[in-house]
Amino acid sequence: MSNTPNRVAIVTGASRGVGKGIAIAPGASGATVYVTGRTTEGGEAHPLGGTVHGTAEAVTEAGGEGIAISCDHADDEQVRQLFERVGEEQQRLDILVNNATSVPRELAKPGPFWEKSLDLLRILDVGQRSHYVASYFAAPLLVRTGGGLVVSTSSYGARCYMHGPAYGAGKAGIDKMAMDMAVDLRDHDVAAVSLWLGFVRTERNEPLFQHPDAMKGPYGKFLANAESPEFIGRVIEALHRDPKRMERSGHVLIVAELAEELGIREADGRQPKSSRSVLGAPPEPSSVVIR
Repeated sequence: MSNTPNRVAIVTGASRGVGKGIAIAPGASGATVYVTGRTTEGGEAHPLGGTVHGTAEAVTEAGGEGIAISCDHADDEQVRQLFERVGEEQQRLDILVNNATSVPRELAKPGPFWEKSLDLLRILDVGQRSHYVASYFAAPLLVRTGGGLVVSTSSYGARCYMHGPAYGAGKAGIDKMAMDMAVDLRDHDVAAVSLWLGFVRTERNEPLFQHPDAMKGPYGKFLANAESPEFIGRVIEALHRDPKRMERSGHVLIVAELAEELGIREADGRQPKSSRSVLGAPPEPSSVVIR
């Protein structure tokens, strides 16, 4: 595994939120980090703010080299061009973080799935499917480099009912893809994992924290145990350097549990706790391989 300053990472869906926090961590270790997203300076503003250029600047300020790439992960050709460019410019890839997703407006709307629009299926297209496509184009570079890591961000919603069947199917699919990609990548010293995030304090969720009675409500315990995007990034960075990296390959990991094992805490010293006992345990990969 490469621990040199010339490591190269790609973080998809990194204009803001989880992706931005994840991108900064390898930057702080001197890596070159390509960050992708649809929100660019001079383009259509996003209501939550943030751009890929802003994230790239944050990576550079942290000590690495941030490179912003405008990429719509619903467009396979744009994704192909992204990895072609990285291959031409860097000739290597050490870390791929699949984080791009679509958040349909009706995602958290109460009610059964048939009373919502089919727009919810976008989370399967930009999420589950786009994770596969990015990994497909990344694999030759990762195999050539060796010592790599593919992380796909997922959720307890893969196991418990969370936002309905479209969301659950998307997250469960991401988990299974990581298990199966690990089989194909194992002989090339490249690990693949799916990472269950806890409740994350992002720009989208910040209004919940600002409500005067936030901690008294039904979600108060989740808010009190929230993870920061930067915390998740440092866990992924530590996972890439972990001597047990290949032993963990093919598994669905809970970020809070992995953080505790690897000695990662929030900047304020807090240790977020796993929600395994409340929301469920990750699935285990099968040892059976049929080719």
